[in-house]
Amino acid sequence: MNLFLWIIIILICLIITRSIVIFIKGSPKGRSQGLKESSFSLEIFYTLLIVYSIVITGFALIYFVLSFEGIVLVEYGQLEDAGVIGSLIHSFYFSGVTLLTIGYGDIVPIGIGRLIALIEALIGYVLPTAFMLRLVRSQIIN
Repeated sequence: MNLFLWIIIILICLIITRSIVIFIKGSPKGRSQGLKESSFSLEIFYTLLIVYSIVITGFALIYFVLSFEGIVLVEYGQLEDAGVIGSLIHSFYFSGVTLLTIGYGDIVPIGIGRLIALIEALIGYVLPTAFMLRLVRSQIIN
């Protein structure tokens, strides 16, 4: 695979990892904001939405970049040449479905895409737990 594509994939992975770590650990130093006392924290909710958006976008871009190397998403068991826009749309759809559910099975990754989808699904299961832990921790601190 082209070195440039690997650099792009590594940078995307670093951004995804950083956003998840910041969400789990809390705000970075200097940006600490007190949470308001309530049973529902809008700050944590919005943070979770942003983290989910970053993860979905990051993995979609990884699938999209890998599609240039022939590692594609297969739709209904058939390889289809979707073009650049179609491939980008399929990548975002597959990324969202993989992160938020276990997937519908209409689009299936092949090659290393299977490992990447497995990692994304694992993150999709861990994030709600981290959300609950963060919410409980904020309630105990306040």
